[in-house]
Amino acid sequence: MKKQLIELKKALKGFVVMSEDLDTIANSLHDNIVPIKWSNCFLSLKPLASWTVDLNDRVSFLRNWVEKGTPCVFWISGFSFP
Repeated sequence: MKKQLIELKKALKGFVVMSEDLDTIANSLHDNIVPIKWSNCFLSLKPLASWTVDLNDRVSFLRNWVEKGTPCVFWISGFSFP
């Protein structure tokens, strides 16, 4: 995702050629839809803005789990598509 966003930014500035993939991502971002290539992270029916917040929450949850050990309470929907 990060690499694609960097490339998209360069393409929008005219530093690199806008490929079909980058154009699809740009259109998805404009329409507040999760790009198809990014939906492999986890399944969700949420729009892009809510999906991004949920992704950050999942990453934070898993990072805390790794750094602080197994939590007492698990966020079940953080593991799969509810």
